[in-house]
Amino acid sequence: MKFAVMGAGGVGGYLGAKLSAAGEDVSFIARGAHLEALRRTGLRIRGVENLHITELRATEAPADLGTVDVVLFCVKLHDTLAAAEAIAPIVGASTTVLTLQNGIESVAQLKSAIGEHAVLAGAAYFPASITGPGEITYFGKIANRPHVIFGEPGGGESARVTALVERFRDAGVVAEGSPDTDVMLWEKFLLVVGSSAATGVTRSTVGAVRSDPDMRWLLREAIAEAERVGRAAGVALHADVVDTVMEALDANPADGKASQLVDLEAGRRLELDGLSGTVVRLGREFGVPTPVHATVYAALKPFRGGAPEA
Repeated sequence: MKFAVMGAGGVGGYLGAKLSAAGEDVSFIARGAHLEALRRTGLRIRGVENLHITELRATEAPADLGTVDVVLFCVKLHDTLAAAEAIAPIVGASTTVLTLQNGIESVAQLKSAIGEHAVLAGAAYFPASITGPGEITYFGKIANRPHVIFGEPGGGESARVTALVERFRDAGVVAEGSPDTDVMLWEKFLLVVGSSAATGVTRSTVGAVRSDPDMRWLLREAIAEAERVGRAAGVALHADVVDTVMEALDANPADGKASQLVDLEAGRRLELDGLSGTVVRLGREFGVPTPVHATVYAALKPFRGGAPEA
């Protein structure tokens, strides 16, 4: 298969590196200092797993790549529409675009932008992020290996899902197909929106948040609010989903940070509108109170576009 990675950050960079190391044809679409480092010295994975890919193709212009078989769509939520427009030249009649983003609305946005036939809905669980140009650090323990889950939007697996799962597994990536992508996306959303809210508004690691009773309450209630909104939206979430998400966060590396906190500390644009902002908006639509996420949204709003001017 011919792969293109749209957004070579913690998720896309790691997956692209693993696939490339396994002999797959992988191109990375990036920009700025990260792009220059990829071209000059390659992509280095550090931390629990170490990998260095030196002979790789990296570009800022997707059209240079020609039509590909699979696009791993790993951009920030606020870049979704612009990135969808950018990849249009490389999406052919049989191209698969696998979105591995944090939110719950990207699938619909991508379907509208590039066509329903192309899109697969996915969730990625990754304790990894860019720590420098051309460098991604994989945090935690080997037991916290990054993994991906994906399937056909609306439910059901397919031949292309099965084939892609096999390619990931052959590359040493934990991967599985999902028979219900609505539930899958919302389960991931609960984890991301809860941890993003609690670690972002407190400027604290996951370990600090979960070990303090007051911050732990904040974390759990942020998850529970989103769960109530999901149920009101008609998603058949499991009865114990809040407990399951809390258990997953309890097993995460103590020094871990949600990507929103990483962006906040770096002065970068936040995914706030696609996370707490979405919970608040849908809560209003379905008549579900969301005081925690409304407070988090208000507290982080001055920083959502990046570091505010003095």
